[in-house]
Amino acid sequence: MLEALKYLIGAAGASGYGSKSTAEDVTENRRDLSHITAIITGATSGIGAETARVLAKRGARLVLPARSYKTAEDTKSRILAECPQAKVVVMSLDLSSQSSVRKFVREFESLHLPLNLLINNAGKFSHGHGISEDGIEMTFATNYLGHFLLTKLLVKKMVETAEETGIQGRIVNVSSSIHSWFTGDMIPYLDLITKNKSEYDATRAYALSKLANVLHTKELAHKLKQMKANVTVNCVHPGIVRTRLTRDREGVITDLVFFLASKLLKTIPQAAATTCYVATHPRLENISGKYFADCNEASPSKLGSNSFEAERLWNVSETMAASENPKSTFHL
Repeated sequence: MLEALKYLIGAAGASGYGSKSTAEDVTENRRDLSHITAIITGATSGIGAETARVLAKRGARLVLPARSYKTAEDTKSRILAECPQAKVVVMSLDLSSQSSVRKFVREFESLHLPLNLLINNAGKFSHGHGISEDGIEMTFATNYLGHFLLTKLLVKKMVETAEETGIQGRIVNVSSSIHSWFTGDMIPYLDLITKNKSEYDATRAYALSKLANVLHTKELAHKLKQMKANVTVNCVHPGIVRTRLTRDREGVITDLVFFLASKLLKTIPQAAATTCYVATHPRLENISGKYFADCNEASPSKLGSNSFEAERLWNVSETMAASENPKSTFHL
C-alpha cells in the first residue's frame, strides 16, 4: 500500500527521482552529452522517440535503426526541428531478422563511429501468432533474441570505445514489470509456442520475452565483469503507458482497461525517465546487472533473479543466434 501511494504521488526515492519525474528532469545535470554516441532501437515512437529527443537535446550523437526507414527519417526531422545542431544517423534494422541485425552491425561498423551507449528499447506485443524468418516465435525473436544478437555483436565496439575514451559504456535493456507474469519453464514453452500455434497466448509470450530481457541483463553483467570491461548493463521497467506497442490490440476492451487504469498511467516523458536516468546519470557509474523502476533500483521477479536460468537462457540464445542459418541450430 505504501509503495502504491508513493507511486501515485510521485514521491522521490533514493535517487532523488520518482514516478512523476520526466526524461528531461533526470538529465538536467547532463546538459552536455556531446561526447556520447548512442544507438537506440524503437526510437520512432513512444518511449523510444522521447528518449531520443531528450538525448539529442543534451547533445548526444544518435544512431536510429528502424524497420521503416521513412519513419526513422520522420523522427530525425522532428528532432532536428527542435535541435538543429543534433547529429542523427538513420539506418535500417528489422530485429526479428538475424540477417538484418548482422547487416546493420556491419553497416554501423563501416561508419567508424564510437559507441558509448546502447539502448535496447524496441518492443512488440502481437495478438496473433507469428514465426520469424529464422523459425522463432515472433515476439521472442523481436523483443529479446534480436537484441541479444545485436548486443553480442556490438559489445566489442563498446569495450574498445570505453578503452579509447575512458568513458564507461552503458547498455540499457528495456523490459517490463510484466516479466513477473511468466512462471514455468521458459525454454520448453518457447519451443511449444514456436511449433504449435494453438498453444500461443499473446500476454504470456510477451511476458516471456520481457523476462528474457531481465535474465539477459543479469548474465551479460556477469560476463562483462569477467572480461573486466568498462561497460555496464542494466534493465528498466518504464512504467505503465499507452503507446503504439498496443496497436495490435486496439478496441473497446483495450480502451476500457486503459481508462480504468488511467490513474496509474505515466505520460511518455515520465515513462522515458528511467531509461534516460540509467543511461546517463553519474550515480549509475559501475552499477551493473540491476533492475530499475521509477528511476530507482527495484527487485525483479524470483525467476528473473535466478542465475541458473540466466546462464541457461544465454546458452540457448547463443545456439539460436550462432549461425548465419539459424534455422539449422534451433534445437531446444
